[in-house]
Amino acid sequence: MSSRTSPKYLSTLAEFASGADINSLSTGARDRARWIIADCIPVIAAGMQQREMKAFAASHLARAGAGTAWVIGAGRRATAFDAALINGTAGTWLELDEGNLFAKGHPGIQVVPAAVAQAQELEVTGSDLLLAVALGYELSSRISRAAQVKLSVHPHGTYGVIGAAIAVAKLKRFSSAQMIELINSASTMGMATSRQTLLDGATVRNIFTGHSGYMGLMATRLVECGFTGEIDSPATVYGKVLSDTFDPAKVVAGLGSEWLIAQSYFKLHATGRYVHSVIDALEDLLARAPGARLDAGQIERIEVRAYALAAMLAEKHVVSSFGARFSVPFALASILVHGRPGLKCFEDAAVANPQIQALAQRVDMQEDKTFTARYPAEQPATLRIVLKNGAAFEGRCGVTKGEPANPHKPEELRGKFFDLGEPVWGRSVTQNLFEGLMAIEDISSFREFSKRFEL
Repeated sequence: MSSRTSPKYLSTLAEFASGADINSLSTGARDRARWIIADCIPVIAAGMQQREMKAFAASHLARAGAGTAWVIGAGRRATAFDAALINGTAGTWLELDEGNLFAKGHPGIQVVPAAVAQAQELEVTGSDLLLAVALGYELSSRISRAAQVKLSVHPHGTYGVIGAAIAVAKLKRFSSAQMIELINSASTMGMATSRQTLLDGATVRNIFTGHSGYMGLMATRLVECGFTGEIDSPATVYGKVLSDTFDPAKVVAGLGSEWLIAQSYFKLHATGRYVHSVIDALEDLLARAPGARLDAGQIERIEVRAYALAAMLAEKHVVSSFGARFSVPFALASILVHGRPGLKCFEDAAVANPQIQALAQRVDMQEDKTFTARYPAEQPATLRIVLKNGAAFEGRCGVTKGEPANPHKPEELRGKFFDLGEPVWGRSVTQNLFEGLMAIEDISSFREFSKRFEL
């Protein structure tokens, strides 16, 4: 390891990561990490059923070596590297992955695939895996929080590399000196990601999360082989390259007492997170309408006011299922035509539906700067639908469903697990897997546990 002097905040991070045990986690952090692992696995499985993912998995695995790690939703196994790459990519395809407004992105799906794959190659317990995921998530999220990453940069594929690397390194029991080298190395191994991929409906964006897992594993391998990083790579990358502002004090503020992982959200709608606020406003509106439904053919116009990040998702000319997940006008139109939200609202058939496309053109989307000022503590949105007969209905969202201040119920998250898992694995496997993951701390060998399931 390098003998160079590291900045104090990096030493603090590394010592915390290497020294933490399962009892270091707060009750909230421990519970949330358990749910994040459980949530990611069926989300990956459902994403793996998409045409492009099936082709990618088949093509990549035809050239890959044998391994013990699940390729989730494909019924195959591979090396940890290959599994993390493919699973991470599938995990963002349907836009159902967990996220965190304070971490400014989606840490879970960037950390979990690598950690789960590595745990299947080592002799570690379920508690070891839970702790590794929590630490990788927490420390990388703190680095992201300390920066003001440019809006043009998509957060996938950036700080997630650090999170995946820390999680894998914890499973491998890295020392604090190795952890410092790892954080400095992993910080430089992210991608130059583009947020424009969302607005263009470009599915290359989904490889960003696969990259995080793959390169996190690679970073640990490099450090094991003696590679070194900069003296303070996070400050360089997150203070000069991806962002112009980086505050090291924010990285370690409240470390061990404040847990960002406990402030995450889960998704029940297959759309970009900022769309959810407007969907919540629509659900509020429909609750006030006769029969909780409006005749889409009688809608004259739809007026939306939202915070800036939601107002950006104003594309009306949607041409793909993936692009549909990042358009507020399309989401509103499709849900109104279908009568309820669901995966069908964002499939190719919905994109090809002329009624949905026509209704999306009648959506007026505007930023309300007072709403933007309340973000991220709140995620305000208002919705007004005017019918052709002049009748009007209004709805609003203050805090998006799934946020810590407005959490989903456990039975809703369980329902999501089964809704996504059963079509892929069947009822029995889904039930046994769910029960095992909910009791992950009781698993004495995660590698042996994984042998029970062909996912």
